[in-house]
Formats: sequence, C-alpha cells, structure tokens
Amino acid sequence: MSAFTRIAAVARTEALVLRRNRWLAVSTLMMVVFAVALSMAGSAPTGTLGVDRLTVSVASMTTLAVYLIPLLALLISFDAIAGERDRGTLALLLSYPASRAELILGKALAHVAALGFASLLGFGVAGALAMISGGTSTESLTALARLMGTSILLGAVFVALGYVISALAGSPASAAGLAATLWLIFVVLYDLALLAAVVVDGDGVFTRAVFPWVMTANPADAFRLWNIAGTESVAIAAGMSGVAQSLPRWAAPLSLVIWPLVGFALARWAFRRVEP
Repeated sequence: MSAFTRIAAVARTEALVLRRNRWLAVSTLMMVVFAVALSMAGSAPTGTLGVDRLTVSVASMTTLAVYLIPLLALLISFDAIAGERDRGTLALLLSYPASRAELILGKALAHVAALGFASLLGFGVAGALAMISGGTSTESLTALARLMGTSILLGAVFVALGYVISALAGSPASAAGLAATLWLIFVVLYDLALLAAVVVDGDGVFTRAVFPWVMTANPADAFRLWNIAGTESVAIAAGMSGVAQSLPRWAAPLSLVIWPLVGFALARWAFRRVEP
C-alpha cells in the first residue's frame, strides 16, 4: 500500500465524520449566508468609487474571510488529536499501517477540502449575485478567483495551527480554549497592537518601513494584502491602497505560501510528542 493510498484512506474516514456531524453543511451555509449578506450590504458605494459591484463585493468578502475562515478552520481541527485521545481512539488510530505524518496529512486533506468547498460555494454564490445585479469586469473576475484560491491557503494555515494546539493540549476543552486564544491573537489583537504602534510612532521609521513587513508576517493580514494589492480597484474599494503599494507584490503571497508549510511541520513535530 502506497503512502498516497494510506493518506486517501484517512481522508475518506475524516470526510465521513464531517458528513455525519453535519459540519460541512453548517459551515457551507454560514459561508453562503454571510458572504451574500455582506456582499449585498457592502456594494452600495459602487457609484461613488467608480468601480463595478463585483469589485466592491470582493473587498467586502475579503474582510469576511479574514475573520470567518480562520474561525471555521480552528473549529474543525482543534480536537483532531485531543478528541481522539479523549475518546480513547488514538491508540487505534496509531495502530493503522500509516505514519503520523500520513495521518496528519490525511486529516488535513479532508478538513481543507471541506473548508475549500464551503468557501468556493459561498464566494461563488455571492459573486454571481453581484455580477447579475451590478456588472463585472475582467479585473474583478480575476480578483474573485484569487479570493477563492487564497481562502483555501488561509484555511490550510489555521487547520495546521489547530493540529498543533490539539496535539499539545491535554484535553479537548483546553484545545478549544487555545483555539479561541489563537484566533484572537492572529485576527484581532495582532492588528490592534500594530495600530497602537503606528499611533505612537506617527510618521516615523516604524510606520513607513517596518509596519508593512510586520503586517505581512501575520497570515491573516498577508491574505488581506494579497487580495487587495493584486487589484488596484479592490485596493481603492477597501481603502488600503497606501499599504498595498508600500510592499513588493511577492511579499504577501510568499508569506501565505510559507505559513502552511511551517504550520504542518509544527503539527508533525507536536504529534510525535503525543502518547496514546
């Protein structure tokens, strides 16, 4: 049996668990409802900004994705290992003819695929409604496709980080608390700390030279910058054209590509320390 076959078998098992728990249906419904609502509510200023409705919708959906996708990713992954240990099934899982790295990859394949399906459907429906009601352009279609692809990368980052805390936590309850803390740090507190630093620094060296790079180091902010910097009209609609222009175009994509690799390397290291 090849490594790919073993990974696929673990992924199929996890997919069945997701379907039985209705997680895929609930997360997809959340993405569709929130994406459509925010897209329609945020598309009012199209005439003022001089851009089509889909462009403004992509800017709104980017903000939604920064908050919702990391939360969904952590919710799906925080008990992937701690839950198995708590239910007494971890020893059975480790008895399978698969390495720990293959087990992690199999779980990740199912979890990221579920997040990707929810994101693609949610953003696709919202984008289609925006196109029908307010027009589109080649640039805005490219921005929508980029948003869909980078959403999968962002989900993979936080799925991997969820595995790390799941392996290190002593129980599912502890893992849930750590997941909430991790979400607050990356999505809320990190930006608040940067904002405070900018206020203190004014127009100093930190604001002009350091701030954009420190912002890119956060995967959530790298996701936001990649989707905004990639399209000038989206940057205008989001009101972030200044930050987008202060960095090379490769900075945010590089950060968002590296983060999943680092996350899964940490998850593999943490899982090796787990005893059944």
